[in-house]
Amino acid sequence: MNAIPIEYGLILAGILFMLGMVSVLIRRNIIFMLISVEIMLNAAGLAFIVAGSKWTQADGQIMFIFILTMAAAEVSVGLALILQIYHQLKTLDTDAANRMKG
Repeated sequence: MNAIPIEYGLILAGILFMLGMVSVLIRRNIIFMLISVEIMLNAAGLAFIVAGSKWTQADGQIMFIFILTMAAAEVSVGLALILQIYHQLKTLDTDAANRMKG
């Protein structure tokens, strides 16, 4: 069976991470920024799985499960913050949230 080289998997993970980072920097909507952070976390998880398969160890898969757990916690806290921001400001623009006094 022909295996995919490790370089291809790491290049894909790097491209996904860069797309997520560029999207976080460009977008002004908080929901899109949250989705972009999720893309970055999944890219990091893909890199762990590719590296773990290279050395035939389960460590990469264990780290990916940890990343998924952390991403779920991040989404729950992020969505709660987004609901509070929308409730107070009636917008999801990060520039409007930047002007909050507190």
